[in-house]
Amino acid sequence: MQQLSGQDASFLYFETPNTHMHITSMALYDQSTAPNKRVRFRDLTDNIRKRLHLAKCFRRRLVELPLAVDHPYWIEDKDFDLEYHVRHVALPPPGDWAQLCKQSARLHSFPLNRTHPLWEMTVISGLKDIPHTPDGAFAVLLKVHHAAIDGASGAALTEVIHDTSAKVRGIPLPDTPWAGENEPSVIELGMRTLNNNLAQPLRFAEVLSRTVPAMQRAAQSLNISELTQRTAIPKTRFNAPVTAHRIMDGREYSLADMRSMKKAVEGATINDVVLSVVGGALRKYLTRLDELPDASLVAMAPINVRTESEANTEGNKVAAMTADLATHLDDPVARLVAVREATHRSKLLTNAIGARLMTDYSQFVPAQLASLAARLYTTYGMSERTAPPFNCVVTNVPGPQRPLYMSGARLISTYGLGPLFDGMGLIFPVFSYNGNITIAFTSCREMLPDPKTLADFLDETFDELRAAVA
Repeated sequence: MQQLSGQDASFLYFETPNTHMHITSMALYDQSTAPNKRVRFRDLTDNIRKRLHLAKCFRRRLVELPLAVDHPYWIEDKDFDLEYHVRHVALPPPGDWAQLCKQSARLHSFPLNRTHPLWEMTVISGLKDIPHTPDGAFAVLLKVHHAAIDGASGAALTEVIHDTSAKVRGIPLPDTPWAGENEPSVIELGMRTLNNNLAQPLRFAEVLSRTVPAMQRAAQSLNISELTQRTAIPKTRFNAPVTAHRIMDGREYSLADMRSMKKAVEGATINDVVLSVVGGALRKYLTRLDELPDASLVAMAPINVRTESEANTEGNKVAAMTADLATHLDDPVARLVAVREATHRSKLLTNAIGARLMTDYSQFVPAQLASLAARLYTTYGMSERTAPPFNCVVTNVPGPQRPLYMSGARLISTYGLGPLFDGMGLIFPVFSYNGNITIAFTSCREMLPDPKTLADFLDETFDELRAAVA
């Protein structure tokens, strides 16, 4: 039995009927590389069954405390049933990209059942005329709750369920057989809660002892007033209450092109290029609707703060920084310059204070208070009453730069779908793999009824920047 951290548990507290806090990947596979040129549904189920011991999230389920007096616990689910978690659907003809996006968004829209381990895998067949994908390919949609993984641990999970060649490798058995756990009694949970409450003051004092020197370093080394100077963040159609309906779309690009483009601006990174492309696409989309604000839109970008010893751990260990998307600039190179300057300032401030320190305080928010605050935020429509802290999320997850295979089928590309919440109805999951990078987006259907338009604008902005720096 293991207790969730405050940050992990926060993704449970944020859930409402319209806000489901899970992460989804939609991966495309070429089954012509598999033995006999085909992969059966049974093969994919067996692939997961052999690897259950390699990822804790597969067989752990939640135990929530009465009245949310403390953060929940994970236990090994003694009633675990793999057949519940692995499903299959087929697209009707023609099975094209638009249908695949709609089906993926529909599956992403449903919440995960908290009485089971918080993940589901759906195999989608019947694909045809998918870009960069041969006919006969299939897709795998993997949903995992954000309380169990973040972007970095999700990328690690991707490697766990794949092989590095079309030849299916043998998976060593664990040293000790897996065994489920009985659900703890109310008395046991009460004793654990009491011990946690007694230890909290000491933990808080330790974090506070690291906070004071960090703030002193920041004050001595940085011009904080300059770093934090920002005009009010504008409100857009994406900063409103969300419904339960989701849409998704995305495009794939060459990492080599991204590397060439970043060289045009000294100090720029691939992430800066991604932010610039996203900013250009949003500028075009909002201009088309006559809704482009004068001030630049601002994105929140998660930062992985794992230490080397935590590299392969599950759960959430992320901080965040914000960066202007330079949507007020039409010139693609000028936009990249502005984005690079904005991310540089944000990184200076984050590094001075310490990204890990920013996450440590989440451990001290009482479970009852966090849960209540989330409900009140939604119930009273606070997203409409307050200024947004940012306009969208852009989360860039580096993936493996070598081919991966599932049951012999080659992984072609992966597109992400992310969680939304009131006041933040647009997220861009970005994933790099084997020389390419995908920029996908998830939004509320009422906020973004024409996802193909925004996806086409991503292509236009990417082409404009590539041509401008050539």
